[in-house]
Amino acid sequence: MAAKLAVVTGASTGIGFELAHVIAEDGYDLLVVADEPLIEASARDFERHGGAVQALQADLSTIEGVDQLLAATGGRQIDILCANAGVGTGRAFLDQDVAMWRRAIDTNITGTVYLLQKVLSAMVARQEGKVLVTGSIAGYIPGSFNAVYNGTKAFIDNFTEALRNELKDVEGVTLTTLMPGPTDTEFFARADMLDTKVGQDEKADAAKVARDGWKALLSGEGHIVSGLSNKLQVAGAGVLPQSVLAERHRKMAEPGTAGR
Repeated sequence: MAAKLAVVTGASTGIGFELAHVIAEDGYDLLVVADEPLIEASARDFERHGGAVQALQADLSTIEGVDQLLAATGGRQIDILCANAGVGTGRAFLDQDVAMWRRAIDTNITGTVYLLQKVLSAMVARQEGKVLVTGSIAGYIPGSFNAVYNGTKAFIDNFTEALRNELKDVEGVTLTTLMPGPTDTEFFARADMLDTKVGQDEKADAAKVARDGWKALLSGEGHIVSGLSNKLQVAGAGVLPQSVLAERHRKMAEPGTAGR
């Protein structure tokens, strides 16, 4: 019997890298995708689990990049999709280049939504398949000095909740949203946030976050907030005024707050 196929985006580092390891350990073939050449080296690492691994470098901020991903399956059925690719946007919004915030919006929202539409349409047609989308607890918090990123995650958290409701009567198809907090990945370096408090503070282990997400996916859970402190933050976000949350985020993410 042929192995099932899992697609993991943003798999070169961080949570996506760890998700790919967990999935490969469970015997799935992998198509791993990222927008950097490092994905080739990461794929070689996943091969040690014994399954077939295909790597693809593609720009998932574009429709063409997502179409590249879909074509790379060679017509194979996607049994599991982990839509994990994302881009951060640290520092003050008015100081950011248009290309920077546009890439974040197009990767985190446009590319993700298009990929979900294409993959879920096929899953619904055959009434079989599982999808994990990486949202964030950041979606519950106005992200001063990371405003575009938090805004994109607010969209993803909200969008997946709505889509889950639309799919609730479809047998055999589940959609799970993984919502981590600050995690020990390349995110903060790439978002130019290493001089911030959140950039320097202790963070969650990416492997644990990935395993939490994988367990929730297999169980068909609607969403999973990884980590007790993050669960408390989400609960607090439903009570505190938005202005208070924004000020709290400022104290964590404003440049120069490291060490305060």
